[in-house]
Amino acid sequence: MAKPIVTFFRDITALAKPGLTMMNVMMTAGAMGLAKADLPLITWITILVGATLLVASANTLNMYLEREGDKAMARTRRRPIPSGRMRAGTALGLGLVGGIAAVTLLTLYGNVATGALGAFGFVSYVWIYTPMKRISPWAMQIGAIPGAIPPLLGWTAATGHISIEGIVLFLIVFFWQIPHFIAIAIYRQADYVRAGIKTWPAERGLDSAKNQALIYTFFLTPISLMLVPLGIASYAYLVAAAGLGLWFLLTCVRGFEPESGQRWARHFFVVSIIYLPLLTLALIVDVVLILPRGLV
Repeated sequence: MAKPIVTFFRDITALAKPGLTMMNVMMTAGAMGLAKADLPLITWITILVGATLLVASANTLNMYLEREGDKAMARTRRRPIPSGRMRAGTALGLGLVGGIAAVTLLTLYGNVATGALGAFGFVSYVWIYTPMKRISPWAMQIGAIPGAIPPLLGWTAATGHISIEGIVLFLIVFFWQIPHFIAIAIYRQADYVRAGIKTWPAERGLDSAKNQALIYTFFLTPISLMLVPLGIASYAYLVAAAGLGLWFLLTCVRGFEPESGQRWARHFFVVSIIYLPLLTLALIVDVVLILPRGLV
C-alpha cells in the first residue's frame, strides 16, 4: 500500500517540474531581496509558497494539455499522464486548485498588482502559450512573457507596485529565454516535429533560428547592465555581467560557422544554463558584499 502512495506523490512532484519550479521561485525570492523592503516573515513565506504553487500548477496543466503529444517524444513519454500512471482528470484538478490557491495567496499576502501578475502569468502560460505551440513558432516569444514574470512578481510583492527596476529584471529573463529555447529546439528538433510542436528551426529554417538567437543574445547584455544606473548594482556587477554577456554572445556567433550543428546547439544550451545562474550570483555578491561597503 505504501508503494502506490509514494509513486503518487512522486508523480505529483514530476508534474510540477521541480527543477523549473525551483528556478522560478529563486528568481522571485531574489527580486524580493533586491527590493530591500522590510517585509514580515509571514509575507516572505506566503509569497514564496504562492509562487511555488503558481509555477507548479501551470506546469501541471501544461502536462495535462500536452499529454497526447508527450507520448510521441522520447524524453516525455514516461511522464505521469502519458505513461498511464496518473489520470488526466487528476492532473487537471490539481492544476486548477493549485492555480486558484496561488493567486489568492499572492493577492492577500502581497497586493493586487502581484495577484494580477500571477493570474496573467498563469493564464497566458497555460491557455495561450501551451496550445499555441502547435499552431505557430511565435509561441516561443509568447511563452517567454509568463516565463519572465517571477522576478517582476517578486519585486512587485516587495514594493507594492510595478516599477522600472522590476521591468528590467523581467526583460533580462525574457531576452535570455529566446536563445535558450532556440538551442533546445535545434538539437531536439526531431522530437518536437513528432510531437507536432511548431518550433522556429523547423518552421522558419535553421538560419532564421540562429538569427533570432543572435538578436536576443545581443540585446541581453545592455539590458542586464541597466541595473547599474538604476542603483541596484555597482560597477563590479557591470564588469561581471559584461564578461558573461560577451561569452554568451561569442558562443551564439559560433553557430554561424559552417561546421556548426546539433553539437553547437547542445553546447549553446549548456552555456545558456550556466549564464543565468552566474549572472544571478554576480548580482547577489555585488548587492550583499560589495555595494553596501562602497568597495566599488
